[in-house]
Amino acid sequence: MSEENGNRSGLKTDSRIEKLLSQGHFVVTAEIGPPKSASPKGIIKNATLLKDAVDGMNLTDNQTAIVRLSSIAAAVHVMSAGGEPIIQMTCRDRNRIALQSDLLGAASLGIKNVLCLSGDHQSFGNHVTAKNVYDIDSIQLVSMVKTMRDEKKFLCGEEMKVEPRMFIGAAANPFADPFEFRVVRLAKKVAAGADFIQTQAIFDIERFKRWMAMVRDQGLHEKVAILGGVLPAKSFGAMKYMKDVPGMSIPEDLLKRMKGTPKEKQPEEGIKICAELIQMIREVPGVRGVHIMAVMWEETVPEIVKMAGLLPRPSVA
Repeated sequence: MSEENGNRSGLKTDSRIEKLLSQGHFVVTAEIGPPKSASPKGIIKNATLLKDAVDGMNLTDNQTAIVRLSSIAAAVHVMSAGGEPIIQMTCRDRNRIALQSDLLGAASLGIKNVLCLSGDHQSFGNHVTAKNVYDIDSIQLVSMVKTMRDEKKFLCGEEMKVEPRMFIGAAANPFADPFEFRVVRLAKKVAAGADFIQTQAIFDIERFKRWMAMVRDQGLHEKVAILGGVLPAKSFGAMKYMKDVPGMSIPEDLLKRMKGTPKEKQPEEGIKICAELIQMIREVPGVRGVHIMAVMWEETVPEIVKMAGLLPRPSVA
């Protein structure tokens, strides 16, 4: 890699996450949900709480199609609190012009990580009659960011003087059907230029192990950093609800365990289960980190990371 297309250490970006992965560390990331208001107080509070417990913080992009503070603005507040942001960027609300513009804007503000997503359909949100865009899909978005970063070119082929140097992430769901197609889709995202992958929430360890076996069979774990997703359940009701969500897989033994826990103790048990799952995920060959999705329950993340034996977090060498 030339110095023009990367720094002298051979890294693609100046991302803390990329540096830690390059040094062989098991990376920990978490999510912060921006508020449905213009106030930065909650973002700054959560970023301050998480900065010593995780290596990167995802800022969701109008998750579930509900209008919220923009992920780019939220990322600036995370940086002001000493954290490393990962902006989520969806294809739902912008065409290729707006997406490229926002990438340039984010890079100009010092943001070094982006997670490329399709985005939840607007029918799930608070503006159900809104018109979606989907000018390009999430795989094309990954490819576009890579082209901008590595070739200094816009999607139209026009060259730019200063490129957005982003560490590129994408999502993967090991549990949706058809099961075998999950790795095919992952391979497409890797070929498009994804540097890291954050998965759907893992409760079914055995099924995740089978997926990772297929990932290793294709050598994808050597081309992209896989971060296993986990989600702490607050209650049996929450876990039961998630079981019926398409693309989720929750074993009966976990449901029985949560149901058998006194209601007032269920949040504590959910945190414990999450920490145990992280420990099991860490033992799966090819996994290089974990992503904790505790949106609206961010205060539990430091406890989960500690219980999982992942504190203190490493410094960049």
